[in-house]
Amino acid sequence: MQETGGHNHPTQTLTDLLTISREKNRLDNLTIGLCGDLKFGRTVHSLITEMSQRKNIKFVLISPDELKIPEYIKDEVLEKNNIEYVETNSIEDSISNLDILYMTRVQRERFFNEEDYLRLKDYYILDKEKLKNAREDLCIMHPLPRVNEISTEVDDDPRAAYFRQVRNGKYIRMALILKLLGIK
Repeated sequence: MQETGGHNHPTQTLTDLLTISREKNRLDNLTIGLCGDLKFGRTVHSLITEMSQRKNIKFVLISPDELKIPEYIKDEVLEKNNIEYVETNSIEDSISNLDILYMTRVQRERFFNEEDYLRLKDYYILDKEKLKNAREDLCIMHPLPRVNEISTEVDDDPRAAYFRQVRNGKYIRMALILKLLGIK
């Protein structure tokens, strides 16, 4: 994993890889939906970069026009690696095809204009109704903290993996700290 700079989140990516591996028992042959703030989301950029090195990965990029994935990610990662992807603004039209749904929050601090933030912050809210057409083995992930993009009614759904994802993150970060300190 080669990630540096302010547009990436390497420890979250390690967490996400562990979560995907545990939840799906594989890191290839997956259709991954990324939903929400794809423009500024460091976790999204890192995950796309890492998963683009796997076999038979497809992405469904779900966002409002203002928060679409940056062109450099499309050019330098997706297209360069011949990764299949679709851009859409509809979670409902996409959810039935997904193995993984990775939700993200719209971050207030990324906006210069409060009006734009307020208009976009609740653009996507995952709830039980939207999950009716999802696969039984869908894995719902989120780097947390969430604001309003996943209804709390989803928390008890067995497909909701975001709390297990947090636990995995604790283990990943503990392992990294021990490695850096030279402790076995």
